[in-house]
Amino acid sequence: MSNLRDTAMQSKAWPFEEARRIVKRYQKKDPEKGYVLFETGYGPSGLPHIGTFGEVARTTMVRRAFEVISDIPTKLICFSDDMDGMRKIPGNVPNPDALQPYLQQPLTKVPDPYGTAPSFGDHMNGRLNTFLDTFGFQYDFISSTEFYGAGKMDEVLIRACEKYDDIQAIMLKSLREERRATYSPFLPISPTTGRVLYVPMKNVTADGMITFDDEDGTEVTISVTGGSCKLQWKPDFGARWAALGVDFEMYGKDHATNTPIYDGICRVLGGRAPEHFTYELFLDAEGHKISKTSGNGISIDEWLTYAATESLSYFMFLKPKTAKRMHFDVIPKAVDEYHQQLRAYAGQDEKARLANPVFHIHGHNVPASNLDVPFAMLLNLAAVSGAQDKDKLWGFINRYAPDASPATHPDMDAAAGFAVRYFNDFVRPTRQCRVPTDQEAAALSDLAAALRSPALAKTMIEQKNAAMGNDDPVADLKFDDAEDLQGVVFAVGKNHEFHPLRAWFTAIYEVLLGASQGPRFGGFIALYGVEETIQLIEDALSGKLIDQ
Repeated sequence: MSNLRDTAMQSKAWPFEEARRIVKRYQKKDPEKGYVLFETGYGPSGLPHIGTFGEVARTTMVRRAFEVISDIPTKLICFSDDMDGMRKIPGNVPNPDALQPYLQQPLTKVPDPYGTAPSFGDHMNGRLNTFLDTFGFQYDFISSTEFYGAGKMDEVLIRACEKYDDIQAIMLKSLREERRATYSPFLPISPTTGRVLYVPMKNVTADGMITFDDEDGTEVTISVTGGSCKLQWKPDFGARWAALGVDFEMYGKDHATNTPIYDGICRVLGGRAPEHFTYELFLDAEGHKISKTSGNGISIDEWLTYAATESLSYFMFLKPKTAKRMHFDVIPKAVDEYHQQLRAYAGQDEKARLANPVFHIHGHNVPASNLDVPFAMLLNLAAVSGAQDKDKLWGFINRYAPDASPATHPDMDAAAGFAVRYFNDFVRPTRQCRVPTDQEAAALSDLAAALRSPALAKTMIEQKNAAMGNDDPVADLKFDDAEDLQGVVFAVGKNHEFHPLRAWFTAIYEVLLGASQGPRFGGFIALYGVEETIQLIEDALSGKLIDQ
């Protein structure tokens, strides 16, 4: 076993922890099917969303980790439940009234309201494939309609008839009393209307025949095979695992209580229950569960309007078993932390690299970061400069990084565009600079004076050092150096006795930038310019920023 594999087997990164469970699953014998199978599910009644991305991204992270520690081949399938009946008409489709006659029809039998595919289900499947392909995921797609119709579920369906009483025993324990009286794991397709029927079974035979009353009351007996019948969603979970030989599937916390049901049905049908991973759900800014119906979260398109895909993958990697608030304010932080991890990766040893989120996003092909200016800094630069496009930001960026250009620093160029867009959409409408207190005004006035005179700034630092018991001489300051400028800002805050010192930096952000937090201010001065910062302070002290 290689050193890399040895290190990975000890890694505490959650994808490796999950991967090791799969390795243990086959430590005595490789899978008969010849590969380890990862699965994700998709309900095509609506467009792919940020949860879809998260599930495929996280599953891919576990798959990648498994491939580091095992030589067994792997597959990832995305299974679309497109045989489900259309229970309600989506409100955001063209001409929704035209779909009214197709309620409860399988989604692949409902006409496509967009007119681009053979059916509504096919349209949504196409959108899913385009969605996943855009992000470069490696997967195989399976349509439930095609899977059932091609007879690939037949063996399991017949076994479900043989084990009908055992399946009912599992299911009925989880249902309310009134539901138990009519529940059946089988959902036949009506021979007359083509709709998915939720009806009790009058008879089930071991050779795969079921008897029920059709919608018009006529007693009908059909075979469960060949796509004439599907399973209810909970039994379908376990049956799919058994039919495909799924080894790993993750799902949200809202499925957690059903895990024993899924596992039990899989085992009854002759399968081996997979390893599963339950992740916490996302919350909105107020701490409420994000819902597609209520639209209270952030969509995939919205995130990608303000940041690159990798920042979203980074957010998905972080603490998946902890509920996280997912709203627009988290985007800048995710962008900057992602690039911090990229920069750290280059100098890390093997153990640290395997724990670094960027390894789980990129595998062994981790790119170098060329975001020399943090995204949060670009946002503040957009605020004080009034930038309406990224070209204006580049004027400041080149002061800080003169050799950078959009061609050599594509991450920076993209981030500059994202920053202007994010500022204008989210920051500008709520940005409000405040009036400084007397203590803050005096300190800001001294900061402006120090920025006009490196000699005075040096004296202020020496005063601060003396007060702290340090009489060492101070080297000449360079006002094009972010660290020297940060030292000046720090010294002014100390000399004006801000306790805690964080209150001084908060004052800077609130008075000059209209925000409660911000970047290292020395770096901001180096980027924005010393003279420009002096003017910004003077505008704040004269009240001009209040009116903007």
